[in-house]
Amino acid sequence: MIIMGVDPGFARVGWAIIEHKASRITPKAYGCIETEKTETLPNRLMITHNAIQTLIKRFSPDCMSVEELYFATNAKTAISVGQARGVILLAAAQKNIPVVSYSPLTIKRTICGDGKADKSQIGRMVTKILKLKEIPKPDDTADALAIALTHGYSFRLTDKFI
Repeated sequence: MIIMGVDPGFARVGWAIIEHKASRITPKAYGCIETEKTETLPNRLMITHNAIQTLIKRFSPDCMSVEELYFATNAKTAISVGQARGVILLAAAQKNIPVVSYSPLTIKRTICGDGKADKSQIGRMVTKILKLKEIPKPDDTADALAIALTHGYSFRLTDKFI
């Protein structure tokens, strides 16, 4: 199974492609989509949507794993990230790719064993689990790998698709 993990964001969207085969998980590709602050909101959303479509076309994932949104303080940021998440979900729907969402707490517990793990802990654990030479940068990329891994570990246990 090819799993695409996505860490939705407005300025940066982390993405990762992993393969889960015979209980082995192998990273295939990962990176970060970045949009410029000088671009308009519609253009930034279009850039994200087009980049996700390109990745889907290139890697043909069987499913997409996306982090759920959680914002306790900044509603403006939550709205922007929600819009970016929407174009990511749209790109998956356009190619009939099932999408599953995981909360930040679930991802942290799955990867680090602790729901209060910080970004550096996630990066270190992703690096160790996937036997990478260095921690993926920026943090959004490591987070996308963690999101994909979370689904890789739990897809047989759930049918929770959005």
